[in-house]
Amino acid sequence: MNVTFDFSGRSILVTGASSGIGRATVEALCASGASVVAAARNVNELARLAEETGCEPLTLDVGDEAAIDEALASLAPFDGLVNCAGIALLERAVDTTAASFDRVMAVNTRGAVLVAKHVARGMLAAGRAGSIVNVSSQAALVALDEHLSYSASKAALDAVTRALCIELGPHGIRVNSVNPTVTLTPMAVLAWSDPVKRDPALQAIPLRRFAESAEVAAPILFLLSDAAAMVSGVCLPIDGGYTAR
Repeated sequence: MNVTFDFSGRSILVTGASSGIGRATVEALCASGASVVAAARNVNELARLAEETGCEPLTLDVGDEAAIDEALASLAPFDGLVNCAGIALLERAVDTTAASFDRVMAVNTRGAVLVAKHVARGMLAAGRAGSIVNVSSQAALVALDEHLSYSASKAALDAVTRALCIELGPHGIRVNSVNPTVTLTPMAVLAWSDPVKRDPALQAIPLRRFAESAEVAAPILFLLSDAAAMVSGVCLPIDGGYTAR
C-alpha cells in the first residue's frame, strides 16, 4: 500500500516509531514530504529508520515523565503528533497486579497525555493549528480475554482524545484516535501463529484477515491531513468490521 498526502513544510512527531504502526507511519509521512521527528526507545532501530527515511531520531521513553520533559521542552513547534508508543502486558483479570496495570497505563495513557501536552503547548504558543492522532485499539471498544489492563489504558486514551478535542478545538487543533485490530507487526505474527488462537479471531473479523501496519498508517495520514479538516473527536475503528458485530 502506497498512500501519500502533501505534508511539505510540516513537522510531525511520531512516538513508538521504531517498529510496527509507528515505523510505517514515519515511512509514509517522510514519503509525503513531512519533516518527521521519530521517537522511540530502540536506538539501533531509530538509527536504521533515520538512514532509510531521513527522519530525525529521538530516543525517548514515554513512560518516564522527566525524560519527556527534557526531550520535548526545547523542540520547535510541531504541526502534528502521532501518539503510537504502547505496550501490552496481557494477563487474566484475576492475575492482574498493580505493577503491571500501572506500567501499561503509564505508557499507553499517561505518556500520550504528557507528550500531547508539550506538543499542544508549542502549537498554542506559535498560534499554529494542527492535528493529533492517538493510536488506540479495538480493545478500547469491545471486551477481549486477558486484556484488562490494555483495554483500560486504550479506553482511557479514547477519553483523552475527546477531552483534548474540546479543549484544543477552539485553537484549530484537531484530535482523533484510530482503533486498529490485530496488526501484523513481527511480534504479532509470532503471537498469532497458533491456528487455535488465530482462526477464531479471524472468523470474528468480517474481512477475515488482520491488518497490515501500512493499512493503519494510511488512515493516520488522512487524519493528519487537510482532507480531514472537519474531523475531530473521532475514534476510528480500523478492524475489518470486527466491532460492527
